Amino acid sequence: MHDAESKERAPSASAALDRWESQKARERTKNGQAGGALAGLPSSLPALLRAFKIGKRAAAVGFDWQQTTDVVAKIEEEVGELREAVDHEPADRARIEEEMGDLLFALANLCRKLGIEPEAALRRANDKFTTRFNEMERRFAERQQRLNELTLLEMEAEWTRVKTGV
Repeated sequence: MHDAESKERAPSASAALDRWESQKARERTKNGQAGGALAGLPSSLPALLRAFKIGKRAAAVGFDWQQTTDVVAKIEEEVGELREAVDHEPADRARIEEEMGDLLFALANLCRKLGIEPEAALRRANDKFTTRFNEMERRFAERQQRLNELTLLEMEAEWTRVKTGV
């Protein structure tokens, strides 16, 4: 249970964590630790989770978008840069990878702004896709059809039926 004073300082678990991150960032800066606010984040973390935590640390010291819509605008900008890199001939794999990384980083920050843990959200999306794909495959198998023998159009039509429960 929180007492009235602690609820005033941090009215929710998320606010308490943000406050704690801010306090730790100030302590790291005060102690002159190398790397400042981002010090101590293990590079061994899954990249999506690490991006999420980097964003939290940066936000804790005030380096953050003002509104969620600002992050969405950044994502749209990154999609445009990725599209430009992909459309460029000849393809520059290093630039495409860089732009994809920027897009994923921005998406992790949108998750943070929305209070969504990105690893959990991606895990659920993976499970949903797998369930639907397996059902699509099962339906074709019932008709003695193999996926590698079908057109993309046929598979997409069945995918739509699976998604809509038809």
